[in-house]
Amino acid sequence: MVLKHKFNQEVKQVAISDIRQFDIDVSNIPDIIKLTLGEPDFNTPEHIKQAAVDAINDDQSHYTPNPGIPALRQAAADYYNSKYHLNYEPEQVITTIGATEGIAAALQTILNPDDVVLVPTPVFPIYIPITQINHGKCITIDTNADGFLLTPERLKETIKNNQERNIKALVLVYPSNPTGVNYSREQLRELAEVIKESGMWVLCDEIYAELTYGKTHTSLAEFLPDQVLLVTGLSKSHAMTGWRAGFLMGPNDFIEQAIKAHQYLVTAPTNNVQFAALEALTNGQEDSKQMKNEYIKRRDFFCQELEQCGFEVASPDGAFYLFAKIPTKFGTDSWKFVRDLAQKAQVALIPGASFGPGGEGYVRVSYAASMDKLKAAASRIKDYVKNN
Repeated sequence: MVLKHKFNQEVKQVAISDIRQFDIDVSNIPDIIKLTLGEPDFNTPEHIKQAAVDAINDDQSHYTPNPGIPALRQAAADYYNSKYHLNYEPEQVITTIGATEGIAAALQTILNPDDVVLVPTPVFPIYIPITQINHGKCITIDTNADGFLLTPERLKETIKNNQERNIKALVLVYPSNPTGVNYSREQLRELAEVIKESGMWVLCDEIYAELTYGKTHTSLAEFLPDQVLLVTGLSKSHAMTGWRAGFLMGPNDFIEQAIKAHQYLVTAPTNNVQFAALEALTNGQEDSKQMKNEYIKRRDFFCQELEQCGFEVASPDGAFYLFAKIPTKFGTDSWKFVRDLAQKAQVALIPGASFGPGGEGYVRVSYAASMDKLKAAASRIKDYVKNN
């Protein structure tokens, strides 16, 4: 007997990440400098690593409560409340396997078939396939003409043009991956007025909140606590990408349902990782400062180098990315550009086309690399632009 639909049709239509695949492909090029992934080059602080070692030695190897150990949920609430003027109780926090699981659990919790999620682009593409796997639909909003920021006017227009559809949620990622652009407090307040009137959920991915330059980060949850589903974590702020320590926060009625999605996705977070995360939140409030200062130096250096080569760089207010418009003489095919650059100059960047509408003609540079690597990469790019 042949099964009629052997696989979930939504999963079949989702592609493997071309960002990850390109990173793997160029790794075979000798002497390649990869400015591709959002991976801090710093190591996890020693006191956090030791907390994990202590937890292992203390036989912290058993199941914990599904949403995480109570002390960690309390510490997460306290940490983000104090930094961003929020008012979460520990019961409103779920400890997740990185921000990725937080995104997946949140969207699984709120989406019914054919519900619509609004996704401003260019954006890291994870939100779109997760929506599709959960039988939702995405409407992308190209923000290129507005400085890569979603404006209240553009949001109103999109809602008006799709009145017949059930718009369930809006995704906001800031500071932005891939552009590094961030929203000011006033810009968020104006957006909040439109969102409040619409009644939709907002999935706020604020994983880069502590890597904000020139502006103090404002969480939309401060203005719309009953509509914001806040995703955050320690991967970027504490150089803990491989630990997979994240948090999902929201109003009580949402959390009650999201715990179910979380439970059946992962059961519970890894035990010893939770104790490392607890140490990061209680004794590592300043851990990101040294990294942040170094990122600013790298950003300023590489931004200047790219501009001298004829790239136009979006205003990089946070995260550790530059989103640069390819010099005119190379055209606008970003895949063609990055492949040729990798082969001829041994520098790997990510094509803007990977980030949806508004991204073509650009490249994303991750400056989460040592200054020595950035200097070498800048020299190679200069030679490439000059000679090709």
